[in-house]
Amino acid sequence: MSHGGGIVGGLSEPRVPTKEDQEILDQVKPQFERTCEINTSKFKADLVRTQVVAGTVYFFKVEIEDGKFVHLKVFQPLPHENKGPTLLDYQMNMKKEDKLDYF
Repeated sequence: MSHGGGIVGGLSEPRVPTKEDQEILDQVKPQFERTCEINTSKFKADLVRTQVVAGTVYFFKVEIEDGKFVHLKVFQPLPHENKGPTLLDYQMNMKKEDKLDYF
């Protein structure tokens, strides 16, 4: 497999988030709120997709208020690096029916 600038591992199918997924998401909530300068009443993962790289990239669909969603791209390094997850990117003003995809 070539690693020349393409996507190393494809995105997983969307799935229902687990407790562990929500814990990763909860760790980036302060980064998200700081970056977007908003406080969210809710921060609940609705869907998740993952991409395995040197670590894992998570794509979350997150409900931040009733009926209001954002998509977050979060990087979780490999366990031996002893680092927490980092918010890489986000998409605001999403709807529940919007497809969660690579961005």
